[in-house]
Amino acid sequence: MSIAVAVVLAAGLYWLQPWKLWQDETVREALPVAVAPSDPGATAAVPGAAPGAVPGGAPAAPVTVARGTLISHEHSTTGEVALIRLPDGSHTLRLTNLDTSNGPDLRVWLTDAPVKEGVAGWRVFDDGRYTSLGKLKGNKGDQNYPVPADVKVADFTSVTIWCDRFDVSFGAATLARV
Repeated sequence: MSIAVAVVLAAGLYWLQPWKLWQDETVREALPVAVAPSDPGATAAVPGAAPGAVPGGAPAAPVTVARGTLISHEHSTTGEVALIRLPDGSHTLRLTNLDTSNGPDLRVWLTDAPVKEGVAGWRVFDDGRYTSLGKLKGNKGDQNYPVPADVKVADFTSVTIWCDRFDVSFGAATLARV
């Protein structure tokens, strides 16, 4: 009987991982700098192009195309999100000043779901389209998540810190186009 209790207790601890609630992982990543095309003509001015633009319409410096502020869901969550287009045309999602609880299987998702406050918003993000940008690198700090090249960023309107283990949002932000 005691072996069965020990097995159930060990399985429960593994599943819930309650110790993560007291463990903080801080990440301090700088904004990535993708290099503009190395074509010798790429630095030449393009007639009618915006100042600082390179051929092909990509900006010469990172440009924020959407941003938002995280709100709390299942766990207290604060911070800012920005969807950034890099000089090479790729996109990255940047979390700044993130502060949330740690969890057993946290992911960063781009979604098409509306951000709802309170309990009503906890479980909406897997109802529609979403793409996972990977595991949350840390529950505090500044971090970058490359957006896969085949993802159409215009199709997504929000970001969530999603707990895959319990299918719940820790926090989310609406992406407002800038």
